[in-house]
Amino acid sequence: MSQPASAVFPVEPNWELGGTSRIPFLSYTSEELYKRELERFFYKGHWCYVGLEAEVPNRGDFKRTVVGERSVIMTRDADGQIHVVENVCAHRGMRFCRERHGNKKGFTCPYHQWSYTLKGELLGVPFKRGVRQADGSFQGGMPADFKPAEHGLTRLKVATRGGVVFASFDHGVEPLEDYLGPVITRWFDRLFNGRKLTLLGYNRQRIPGNWKLMQENIKDPYHPGLLHTWFVTFGLWRADNQSELVMDAKHRHAAMISTRGTGGEAGQVTSVSSFKQSMQLNDPSFLDIVPEPWWGGPTAVMTTLFPSVILQQQVNSVSTRHIQPNGHGSFDFVWTHFGFEDDTEEMTQRRLRQANLFGPAGFVSADDGEVIEFSQQAFESKPFHRALAELGGRGVDEHTPHMVTETLIRGMYRYWREVMEAPDAPAAPCAGAGDCGHGAA
Repeated sequence: MSQPASAVFPVEPNWELGGTSRIPFLSYTSEELYKRELERFFYKGHWCYVGLEAEVPNRGDFKRTVVGERSVIMTRDADGQIHVVENVCAHRGMRFCRERHGNKKGFTCPYHQWSYTLKGELLGVPFKRGVRQADGSFQGGMPADFKPAEHGLTRLKVATRGGVVFASFDHGVEPLEDYLGPVITRWFDRLFNGRKLTLLGYNRQRIPGNWKLMQENIKDPYHPGLLHTWFVTFGLWRADNQSELVMDAKHRHAAMISTRGTGGEAGQVTSVSSFKQSMQLNDPSFLDIVPEPWWGGPTAVMTTLFPSVILQQQVNSVSTRHIQPNGHGSFDFVWTHFGFEDDTEEMTQRRLRQANLFGPAGFVSADDGEVIEFSQQAFESKPFHRALAELGGRGVDEHTPHMVTETLIRGMYRYWREVMEAPDAPAAPCAGAGDCGHGAA
């Protein structure tokens, strides 16, 4: 049985406001806290990733995805514009779209055949005027004052940058550029620098752990050199690499920047059990790494945009990783691998080969899914305990020139606490039918 949210805060002396180096297990196990997270991080005040423009390249294309636990559809309409609408019929609330991807002129709910444009406008209602009788009269039908314009699908606010699409149920959310902040925008624009993107494929998995654990995992810069044999042995990411960590001013987003070492023996890693000096590749093409001009030096940059997405560049493999909560102890994790329209065929094949490091069965990422599962199991068995994040101190540094710290995790939980402990804001008035998460007034 879930404990009240107030029970999470006094667990540790350092869990007073601003103290974020000791994280109660209840923050991963409380259903009450999880429901509050959905409202405060996914449905209000935040931008969430929904996809790439390259996933809907043609007029009429659509992609079904989620914001938080709410099913949404990203569409490209006849004018070429991108829209995001909620996958909930305005009539009786059915989730009407089942396909992951496709091309349509509009949507029709199979239950009662209400139909909508790709923008979410209500197009048709069967028996709107009733059923015509032999004497010319009509029986049934919608009330005379029924206005289709007031009964469209819920439309989300949409922002695009560099071919990436974000959406929000909150139409009062700050501009995307302000949400990212200048520090993180620099690293976002390094990857999404205006070149047209091409879709290479997907990986999908369900991880039995709290959704925040994946944000933590990619804000944890030193674990790759301890956990991942691949990274530490072949020098892709380890503690002796040249590196830096940065955060936005609110500490919710972060970027971990690393430049690959030479691999092989090094004083900082030979005592690490995951370092396997004798490990050899049957297919050396996995390490066929070709520097690209847009890198500007770093060989790997992992950017976490809170709450919903991770942007990955690991040598030549580039992808987005979409976090989709599914209860307090589970989330779906969707990897979208992409390239650039001006890639050569050799570079495309190189990106696809290196993508085998990642995903559910990836030579690296399978480790992360497993440790998250084992962590969640421990949290559930001991919800009164806490995790410790004090490497590098107890404070938050917006710039750190090394990896041996947990400052990014502390920063995230400082922001998490500020939002979660803020008083409930009054409900905003609806802007009109379909334009907010509340439906028509």
